[in-house]
Amino acid sequence: MTNILISGGSVAGATLAFWARRHGFNPTVVERAPALRDGGYKIDIRGAALEVVDRMGLLDEVRRRGTDMRIARFVDAKGRQMATMSAQLFGGRTGGDVEIMRGDLVHLLYEATRNDVEYLFGESITGLQETPDGVRVSFENGPPRTFDLVIGADGLHSNVRALAFGAESRFLHHLGHHISIFTVPNHLRLDRTEMMHPAPGRSVGMYATRQGDDAKAMFFFASPPRAHERRDLGRQKQLLAEVFAGQGWEVPRLLDAMEAAPDFYLDSISQVRMDHWSSGRVALVGDAAYGPSPASGQGTSLALVGAYVLAGRLALAAGDHTAGFAAYEREMRPFVEQNQRLAASNLKGMVLKSAARIRFQMLMLRLMPRLPGRDRMIERIAEPIRTAATAITIKDYPARPAQPS
Repeated sequence: MTNILISGGSVAGATLAFWARRHGFNPTVVERAPALRDGGYKIDIRGAALEVVDRMGLLDEVRRRGTDMRIARFVDAKGRQMATMSAQLFGGRTGGDVEIMRGDLVHLLYEATRNDVEYLFGESITGLQETPDGVRVSFENGPPRTFDLVIGADGLHSNVRALAFGAESRFLHHLGHHISIFTVPNHLRLDRTEMMHPAPGRSVGMYATRQGDDAKAMFFFASPPRAHERRDLGRQKQLLAEVFAGQGWEVPRLLDAMEAAPDFYLDSISQVRMDHWSSGRVALVGDAAYGPSPASGQGTSLALVGAYVLAGRLALAAGDHTAGFAAYEREMRPFVEQNQRLAASNLKGMVLKSAARIRFQMLMLRLMPRLPGRDRMIERIAEPIRTAATAITIKDYPARPAQPS
């Protein structure tokens, strides 16, 4: 039986473990965090990814745990409403698309795999060495082990990618913006509502998926790359406070809540672009290989589909991992590139450059319900995402025992 080490226990890693086990492989998942990571932010599952979730038998439960967001409200610096739109249109969702909290999806995937997949929490890979028998893997805490294949499903700043392919600066393409998200008290008592306050070069949001004690604060801002600050939490918070100093609405209160947030997150909005997603017996999947950035809205869907295709192609290759990796890349790359192209256009609408553009956008949102051809306008807005999300056919990969690599 082919032993596969998967680095990363989030969406891509757990999904790959599910399908690898289904195809007769023996997957082990190594996760740096000491336990499953709760919370996170809202994520979308669209198009082809819904088919993957359905084939896993999880679609009904995913829909049951959907956010059920209702409305997005845009407000000025004094909190006065400037425009509204439905949550579905705001998120670019159509048809059966589902929005769910990232932590909820990760828990569902873990529950679907934990009984027949080995999970190593609180552990990290420190070295990879290919041998005639496979890949000898060194760990931060445990003894070395040898696996037939190693897959990096460990996100934008992938450790496996750095070890097997080189410095991330070769592959990360900064899109000129940063994002910050963290939990705050729900002092506005929001209930399935998203609030947005745009300003030139900056945008602040707050949302809650149900009326309760907690909400999420979101900050988007135009900025140059700041890689040297990625691991300096104190400097990240200082940066956010500096960028949004003097902004109105609820911003001062949200920044005050930042210090107590248990899940503060700030990072560049960047894409991963690579010529190849495999090297020898090591390959990448999800954000580690082709992260499209949060601006695309398609990172989760690419992770789900990519994991499904990778496991299926390895199984069809019947032990020839080189052929399996190559087939995976041929099948996924056009889908990835089409979804990555969404990010640049989406960012233009998320962070507006001038007060004049903000006024124009708010005017159009207010007028839209009364404009002739409103439905056609909405269709045109949603069409690029829908087209990209369905730009791959989910094939059948018959379950079969995989031969040793």
